[in-house]
Amino acid sequence: MPVPTKRPRRSAKPPKLDLAPKVTPAQSRAAETYEHLLDVTAQVLAEVGFEQLSTNLVCQRAGLSPPALYRYFPNKYALLHELGLRLMHRQNALIEPWLTTAAFVSANALEEALTGLLLETYEVTRQATGGIWIMRALRAIPMLQDVRLESASEVAVQATARLSEAFPEVPVAELQLISRVADSMAFAALEMLFDDPSLDAPSVMRLVAASLASNVARLQGDATH
Repeated sequence: MPVPTKRPRRSAKPPKLDLAPKVTPAQSRAAETYEHLLDVTAQVLAEVGFEQLSTNLVCQRAGLSPPALYRYFPNKYALLHELGLRLMHRQNALIEPWLTTAAFVSANALEEALTGLLLETYEVTRQATGGIWIMRALRAIPMLQDVRLESASEVAVQATARLSEAFPEVPVAELQLISRVADSMAFAALEMLFDDPSLDAPSVMRLVAASLASNVARLQGDATH
Protein backbone atom coordinates (compact mmCIF):
# COMPACT_ATOMS: atom_id res chain seq x y z
CA MET A 1 0.00 0.00 0.00
CA PRO A 2 1.27 3.47 -0.79
CA VAL A 3 2.42 5.40 2.18
CA PRO A 4 0.17 8.44 2.63
CA THR A 5 2.05 11.67 2.37
CA LYS A 6 1.59 14.24 5.02
CA ARG A 7 0.23 17.54 3.86
CA PRO A 8 2.29 20.49 4.94
CA ARG A 9 0.62 22.35 7.73
CA ARG A 10 -0.55 25.79 6.80
CA SER A 11 1.13 28.44 8.81
CA ALA A 12 -1.28 30.51 10.82
CA LYS A 13 -1.86 34.04 9.57
CA PRO A 14 -0.22 36.66 11.71
CA PRO A 15 -2.71 38.43 13.94
CA LYS A 16 -3.98 41.72 12.60
CA LEU A 17 -2.65 44.60 14.63
CA ASP A 18 -5.02 47.12 16.12
CA LEU A 19 -4.34 50.51 14.55
CA ALA A 20 -7.11 52.54 16.16
CA PRO A 21 -6.33 54.78 19.14
CA LYS A 22 -7.43 53.11 22.36
CA VAL A 23 -9.20 56.18 23.69
CA THR A 24 -10.27 59.52 22.28
CA PRO A 25 -9.06 62.10 24.76
CA ALA A 26 -11.87 64.29 26.05
CA GLN A 27 -10.08 66.31 28.71
CA SER A 28 -7.58 69.00 27.80
CA ARG A 29 -4.63 67.38 29.57
CA ALA A 30 -5.26 64.02 27.90
CA ALA A 31 -5.64 65.75 24.52
CA GLU A 32 -2.32 67.51 25.07
CA THR A 33 -0.62 64.20 25.83
CA TYR A 34 -2.23 62.61 22.76
CA GLU A 35 -1.01 65.40 20.47
CA HIS A 36 2.41 65.48 22.16
CA LEU A 37 2.90 61.80 21.39
CA LEU A 38 2.05 62.37 17.73
CA ASP A 39 4.34 65.40 17.50
CA VAL A 40 7.25 63.52 19.04
CA THR A 41 6.63 60.52 16.80
CA ALA A 42 6.80 62.75 13.73
CA GLN A 43 10.05 64.32 14.98
CA VAL A 44 11.66 60.94 15.67
CA LEU A 45 10.41 59.63 12.34
CA ALA A 46 12.07 62.54 10.51
CA GLU A 47 15.36 61.68 12.21
CA VAL A 48 15.53 57.88 12.08
CA GLY A 49 12.90 56.72 9.55
CA PHE A 50 10.08 54.26 10.14
CA GLU A 51 12.28 51.16 10.36
CA GLN A 52 14.14 52.49 13.41
CA LEU A 53 11.07 54.05 14.98
CA SER A 54 9.98 52.40 18.23
CA THR A 55 7.55 53.15 21.02
CA ASN A 56 10.42 53.08 23.51
CA LEU A 57 12.22 55.81 21.57
CA VAL A 58 9.05 57.88 21.38
CA CYS A 59 8.49 57.49 25.13
CA GLN A 60 12.08 58.48 25.86
CA ARG A 61 11.79 61.63 23.74
CA ALA A 62 8.31 62.47 25.03
CA GLY A 63 9.29 62.04 28.67
CA LEU A 64 6.53 59.49 29.22
CA SER A 65 6.43 55.90 30.38
CA PRO A 66 5.41 53.10 27.97
CA PRO A 67 2.12 52.52 29.87
CA ALA A 68 1.27 56.18 29.31
CA LEU A 69 1.77 55.76 25.55
CA TYR A 70 -0.11 52.47 25.40
CA ARG A 71 -3.05 54.13 27.07
CA TYR A 72 -3.61 55.94 23.76
CA PHE A 73 -1.81 53.94 21.06
CA PRO A 74 -1.41 50.14 21.08
CA ASN A 75 1.78 50.11 18.97
CA LYS A 76 4.01 52.23 16.74
CA TYR A 77 1.92 51.40 13.68
CA ALA A 78 -1.09 53.05 15.30
CA LEU A 79 0.98 56.22 15.65
CA LEU A 80 2.01 56.04 12.00
CA HIS A 81 -1.59 55.29 11.01
CA GLU A 82 -2.86 58.48 12.67
CA LEU A 83 -0.05 60.57 11.19
CA GLY A 84 -0.84 59.12 7.76
CA LEU A 85 -4.54 59.93 8.06
CA ARG A 86 -3.75 63.52 8.98
CA LEU A 87 -1.29 64.04 6.14
CA MET A 88 -3.63 62.53 3.54
CA HIS A 89 -6.45 64.74 4.85
CA ARG A 90 -4.32 67.87 4.43
CA GLN A 91 -3.33 66.84 0.92
CA ASN A 92 -6.88 66.00 -0.17
CA ALA A 93 -8.25 69.26 1.20
CA LEU A 94 -6.29 71.10 -1.51
CA ILE A 95 -8.33 69.65 -4.37
CA GLU A 96 -11.48 71.74 -3.92
CA PRO A 97 -9.86 75.20 -4.03
CA TRP A 98 -7.75 74.33 -7.08
CA LEU A 99 -10.07 72.24 -9.28
CA THR A 100 -12.77 74.85 -9.69
CA THR A 101 -15.13 75.32 -12.63
CA ALA A 102 -12.78 77.96 -14.04
CA ALA A 103 -9.97 75.41 -14.18
CA PHE A 104 -11.75 73.50 -16.94
CA VAL A 105 -12.28 76.47 -19.27
CA SER A 106 -9.22 75.53 -21.33
CA ALA A 107 -6.26 73.16 -21.34
CA ASN A 108 -3.94 76.01 -20.34
CA ALA A 109 -6.15 76.96 -17.40
CA LEU A 110 -6.29 73.34 -16.26
CA GLU A 111 -2.52 72.95 -16.58
CA GLU A 112 -1.99 76.01 -14.40
CA ALA A 113 -4.48 74.78 -11.81
CA LEU A 114 -2.97 71.29 -11.73
CA THR A 115 0.54 72.69 -11.43
CA GLY A 116 -0.57 74.82 -8.50
CA LEU A 117 -2.32 71.88 -6.85
CA LEU A 118 0.67 69.56 -7.24
CA LEU A 119 3.17 72.13 -5.99
CA GLU A 120 1.07 73.00 -2.95
CA THR A 121 0.67 69.29 -2.19
CA TYR A 122 4.44 68.96 -2.38
CA GLU A 123 4.92 71.91 -0.02
CA VAL A 124 2.34 70.63 2.47
CA THR A 125 4.13 67.28 2.56
CA ARG A 126 7.61 68.80 2.70
CA GLN A 127 6.71 71.14 5.56
CA ALA A 128 4.98 68.42 7.59
CA THR A 129 7.37 67.01 10.19
CA GLY A 130 8.38 63.57 8.95
CA GLY A 131 6.11 64.03 5.92
CA ILE A 132 8.22 62.10 3.44
CA TRP A 133 8.70 59.24 5.91
CA ILE A 134 4.97 59.12 6.54
CA MET A 135 4.40 58.75 2.80
CA ARG A 136 7.06 56.06 2.54
CA ALA A 137 5.50 54.18 5.45
CA LEU A 138 2.09 54.24 3.79
CA ARG A 139 3.62 52.69 0.69
CA ALA A 140 6.00 50.20 2.30
CA ILE A 141 4.16 48.87 5.36
CA PRO A 142 1.30 46.55 4.29
CA MET A 143 -0.90 47.24 7.31
CA LEU A 144 -0.82 50.97 6.53
CA GLN A 145 -1.58 50.77 2.83
CA ASP A 146 -5.31 51.11 3.42
CA VAL A 147 -4.72 54.71 4.47
CA ARG A 148 -3.18 55.48 1.10
CA LEU A 149 -5.80 53.48 -0.82
CA GLU A 150 -8.69 55.17 0.97
CA SER A 151 -7.09 58.55 0.29
CA ALA A 152 -6.75 57.66 -3.40
CA SER A 153 -10.42 56.69 -3.51
CA GLU A 154 -11.39 60.00 -1.94
CA VAL A 155 -9.28 61.90 -4.46
CA ALA A 156 -10.88 59.95 -7.31
CA VAL A 157 -14.37 60.78 -6.05
CA GLN A 158 -13.58 64.49 -5.84
CA ALA A 159 -11.80 64.64 -9.19
CA THR A 160 -14.48 62.59 -10.94
CA ALA A 161 -17.16 64.93 -9.62
CA ARG A 162 -15.32 67.94 -11.08
CA LEU A 163 -14.80 66.18 -14.39
CA SER A 164 -18.43 65.10 -14.56
CA GLU A 165 -19.52 68.72 -14.17
CA ALA A 166 -17.21 69.77 -17.00
CA PHE A 167 -17.92 66.76 -19.26
CA PRO A 168 -21.39 65.40 -18.48
CA GLU A 169 -21.49 63.51 -21.78
CA VAL A 170 -18.38 61.40 -20.99
CA PRO A 171 -19.01 58.03 -19.28
CA VAL A 172 -18.31 58.17 -15.57
CA ALA A 173 -16.14 55.06 -15.73
CA GLU A 174 -13.73 56.84 -18.08
CA LEU A 175 -13.56 59.87 -15.81
CA GLN A 176 -12.94 57.63 -12.79
CA LEU A 177 -10.04 55.98 -14.59
CA ILE A 178 -8.54 59.36 -15.45
CA SER A 179 -8.87 60.43 -11.83
CA ARG A 180 -7.18 57.31 -10.46
CA VAL A 181 -4.31 57.52 -12.94
CA ALA A 182 -3.86 61.22 -12.17
CA ASP A 183 -3.63 60.50 -8.45
CA SER A 184 -1.05 57.75 -9.00
CA MET A 185 1.05 60.03 -11.22
CA ALA A 186 0.94 62.80 -8.63
CA PHE A 187 1.95 60.42 -5.82
CA ALA A 188 4.82 59.03 -7.91
CA ALA A 189 6.02 62.56 -8.69
CA LEU A 190 6.01 63.43 -4.99
CA GLU A 191 8.07 60.36 -4.15
CA MET A 192 10.53 61.13 -6.95
CA LEU A 193 11.08 64.67 -5.69
CA PHE A 194 11.74 63.49 -2.15
CA ASP A 195 13.99 60.66 -3.31
CA ASP A 196 16.05 63.06 -5.45
CA PRO A 197 16.18 66.55 -3.89
CA SER A 198 18.30 67.82 -6.80
CA LEU A 199 15.23 67.81 -9.05
CA ASP A 200 13.37 71.07 -9.59
CA ALA A 201 9.88 70.69 -8.13
CA PRO A 202 8.12 73.26 -10.38
CA SER A 203 9.58 71.65 -13.52
CA VAL A 204 8.56 68.14 -12.45
CA MET A 205 5.05 69.14 -11.45
CA ARG A 206 4.50 71.19 -14.59
CA LEU A 207 5.40 68.16 -16.72
CA VAL A 208 2.91 66.01 -14.81
CA ALA A 209 0.25 68.72 -15.04
CA ALA A 210 0.82 69.15 -18.79
CA SER A 211 0.39 65.43 -19.35
CA LEU A 212 -2.86 65.32 -17.38
CA ALA A 213 -4.21 68.50 -18.98
CA SER A 214 -3.53 67.16 -22.47
CA ASN A 215 -5.69 64.13 -21.74
CA VAL A 216 -8.52 66.36 -20.55
CA ALA A 217 -8.07 68.45 -23.69
CA ARG A 218 -8.80 65.26 -25.63
CA LEU A 219 -12.11 65.03 -23.81
CA GLN A 220 -12.87 68.60 -24.83
CA GLY A 221 -12.10 67.71 -28.43
CA ASP A 222 -14.34 64.64 -28.29
CA ALA A 223 -17.15 66.73 -26.86
CA THR A 224 -16.79 69.26 -29.67
CA HIS A 225 -17.01 66.54 -32.31
